[in-house]
Amino acid sequence: MNYMETYKQWLENATDDQALIDELKSIEGNEKEIHDRFYRQLQFGTAGLRGTLGAGTNRMNIYVVRQATQGLANYVNKKFGGGAVAISHDSRINADVFMIEAAKVLAANGIKVYITKELQPTPVLSYLVRHFGCQAGIMITASHNPAAYNGYKAYGEDGCQMTDVSAGIVYDEICNLDMFTGTKLMDLQDALDKGIIEYVDDSVYTEYLAEVKKQQVNPGICEGSDLSVVYTPLNGTGNKLVRRVLSEIGVDNVSIVKEQEMPDGNFTTCSFPNPEIKEALELGLKLCDELKPDLLLATDPDADRVGIAVPDEDGSYRLITGNETGIMLTDYILKCKKENGTLPENPIIVKTIVSTILIKRICKKYGCSMVDVLTGFKYIGEVILGLEQNNETDRYLFGFEESYGYLAGTYVRDKDAVVASMLIAEMAAYYKKQGKTLSQVIDELYHEYGYYYNKTLNFYFEGAEGMQKMADIMNGLRVNAPKEIANFAVEGICDYQMSTDTDLTTGSTETINLPKSNVLSYSLEGGNAAIVRPSGTEPKIKLYLTSVGKDKADALAIMDKLEESAKALLGV
Repeated sequence: MNYMETYKQWLENATDDQALIDELKSIEGNEKEIHDRFYRQLQFGTAGLRGTLGAGTNRMNIYVVRQATQGLANYVNKKFGGGAVAISHDSRINADVFMIEAAKVLAANGIKVYITKELQPTPVLSYLVRHFGCQAGIMITASHNPAAYNGYKAYGEDGCQMTDVSAGIVYDEICNLDMFTGTKLMDLQDALDKGIIEYVDDSVYTEYLAEVKKQQVNPGICEGSDLSVVYTPLNGTGNKLVRRVLSEIGVDNVSIVKEQEMPDGNFTTCSFPNPEIKEALELGLKLCDELKPDLLLATDPDADRVGIAVPDEDGSYRLITGNETGIMLTDYILKCKKENGTLPENPIIVKTIVSTILIKRICKKYGCSMVDVLTGFKYIGEVILGLEQNNETDRYLFGFEESYGYLAGTYVRDKDAVVASMLIAEMAAYYKKQGKTLSQVIDELYHEYGYYYNKTLNFYFEGAEGMQKMADIMNGLRVNAPKEIANFAVEGICDYQMSTDTDLTTGSTETINLPKSNVLSYSLEGGNAAIVRPSGTEPKIKLYLTSVGKDKADALAIMDKLEESAKALLGV
């Protein structure tokens, strides 16, 4: 069936949602718009589904959600012979609607469903899967994407995002289903009355926070510290639990960015509700200028990422990168656990391949192993699962990715801005009692280990043409591998799709023992580096650059050259 035939089928059958019918009628005769909505089906991968809201197979809507959930139900019933699934949602437009639609499909397939009474952070969903012993989980979220997006994250029985194998099985099930006639539905009230669908009791969130608080490195350090915090949940899910955990560990002086306090899927105060982006923090920074707190915390809409800003020497507020927060937390956790005598034998820190290599030097100082994994927190979760299977979870101390995601502890298997916010506040209080700001702390670490400057660039390619353009760029880099970038010789190339690690100085090649992924990594002369990869959840290519300098000025100068040369290499 071609895209025009699919469009006509939707006009005839998408009758459960009048807004979708109105949208379809409004594009009648507009082949470009029809093509963009129907040229493909949103692919169900390890990140689940993600796309713009609207009508069509290439959009997020109730029919796509129903079909995906029927595929998941088939997977659960075939693999486990039935079971349970937990579902929650964030503040996105239609997120609550999609949660209910998914629950109705699962219930119709005889699967027990636990749903939340209100929006909750993504890490809470991971916790619910483990708490209730579920076979799968669903989180309706598009994380930090713009307001036009929504998504559907699928979790496995361990509370981690689905593996490549499981997601592939679910996707095969989805592809064999008719969008309109292939899904089962049960009435919500009927399912609630029969106990097939059940709302999560609030006591579970207290249990979740108890697990979060177990991850404190210096319990009680915040009490009496007079730590002052400005916090913004960016109109998402973090408002209640982040504020609650801060209060419970003794952080009493917390001021909220009022314009971004309440859930709002339109995100009217920032077009990209992403704490990686300065514009999302503008209102928080404005309040900081007024109140002069010790710390600004900003969690993204589904509260799995957190960004911070801290006072600088000139009185302004310095934005701390995701890598820098990871550096400080790694050092803080290892140093204090060693001081406290709570550092386990053979401790492990886990990071993604695109995160700062400075971590290796910190781990070496404390006799800690460092594990590199592919981009995506599910790979950190898989390391934890491996430790769990060997009864060694105590070895895991901390995992992070440069895109502002952190996890201490093993009570969930996804990044958690609630525990990260707690640890960042604790760390700030620890150093405040020593008369230091976090700005001074990161600079001291640079002075000790060298100035590693990291920069991430995003290049967007929308629509069908954009997908092809990204494929062409990656193929071009493989066919014509660069010999130098910014006059720094390329000394090594890791192609994670081909599983090859090539040392260009010797000509030798080794096998990369990680799952295949469309990533190219270039090791450059002088310790500098560049990594290129298409995003798995957004229509963009990400470029990760590392410059290593004698000091900040030197590193910045090198970065400018790297950025200019790398852009030219990509043709952007």
